[in-house]
Amino acid sequence: MTIRLGYQMPSFSHARSPRELFPSVIEQARAAEAAGFDAAFVMDHFYQLPGLGAPTEPMLEAYTTLGALATATERIQLSTLVTGNTYRNPALLAKTVTTLDVVSGGRAVLGIGAGWFELEHEGYGFEFGTFTERFERLTEALEIIRPMLHGEHPSADGKWYRTREALNEPRIRDDLPIMLGGGGEKKTFGLAARFADHLNIICDASELPRKVEALHARCAEVDRDPATLETSFLAFVYLDTDNDRARKLYDANVSDAQRAQADRHFVGGPAEVAEQIQRRVLDHGIDGVIINMVANGHEPGILELAGNTLRPLVAGSA
Repeated sequence: MTIRLGYQMPSFSHARSPRELFPSVIEQARAAEAAGFDAAFVMDHFYQLPGLGAPTEPMLEAYTTLGALATATERIQLSTLVTGNTYRNPALLAKTVTTLDVVSGGRAVLGIGAGWFELEHEGYGFEFGTFTERFERLTEALEIIRPMLHGEHPSADGKWYRTREALNEPRIRDDLPIMLGGGGEKKTFGLAARFADHLNIICDASELPRKVEALHARCAEVDRDPATLETSFLAFVYLDTDNDRARKLYDANVSDAQRAQADRHFVGGPAEVAEQIQRRVLDHGIDGVIINMVANGHEPGILELAGNTLRPLVAGSA
């Protein structure tokens, strides 16, 4: 597994109608593949997130979407950023992502996190619980999922989940990768050190030196070489062919509430964005970057521009 450059599709609101929505998703996934991105991601949400839009804006179910994208692409890896553990039984999730792996010819990655969007839990009737309970559940889930992805038949009798010699066939490999997503320096990073192949760090860019230090500490606690745990950063990119056009794009599409997270935003023409990603992210020891381009990622030529801009920065670390 290598994800040095990923593309996340967090919004479907640009489509003029539901019938035009999924063709646009296919076009973006194919454009990302052609542009040299390693992976394409969708969010595992049922409502649009605060800061990106109203809850009523379009949102596709993640694994149905990824299964369809598997038949429309050839090389790019497919994943969620990230699956909410609270939404699915863990054995069923292992089966689901393994089926995606079979359908895609070995291109699935299990992205997973503890879950956090309370409004969805209330709306759909999922138990939300406390912060501590959600991480208890994620820990138990990973103790079931990881063995199932490796061809084992785990039995579990935990506080939250139970299995008995759970089967997971067919599989086409025994090393389907797990990616954790989040910024929690104790719980999330600790679980990543124990279970994950990749950690997508979600935080302000200025926090990355501390995050890397914390991750190394969690790896040391379980006697793991941190070099064996790949890392990436989630970046909100506003890129156009020149700096002035990118600034206008940013000003037209970013609300005051979103500007509160400006330390996660990267704005400019190709030279400016490349410099920002290198200095603010990669120079801190992060292996790669996953970008979303809410404002214009669906427009023709933009993902090619993004690939040409960012691929050279991460090619040497692949």
